[in-house]
Amino acid sequence: MTKGQIVSYFANKFEITRKTAASIIDEYAALAISETKKKGVFVLPGIGKSVLVNRKARKGRNPATGEPIKIPAKTVVKIKPAKAFKEAIVLPKK
Repeated sequence: MTKGQIVSYFANKFEITRKTAASIIDEYAALAISETKKKGVFVLPGIGKSVLVNRKARKGRNPATGEPIKIPAKTVVKIKPAKAFKEAIVLPKK
């Protein structure tokens, strides 16, 4: 779904204007970003959580030349799905 489709869905579902729905979605996204930056984790109830993870420096290879290179350490964001979210989407194995 695009942001516009999500805005339309919420506007129709809760009988609010598209502008109000867009404002709520934008504010929620801003809150998720600021809390993840500040605390390192933000829980999306029923969906999962975003977590800051530190990756160690490591060795790699330049795919074009095959030359060994050093990949520096960095911080990345990972989205970890909630158990209920995964179970609702992924079918159990037979």
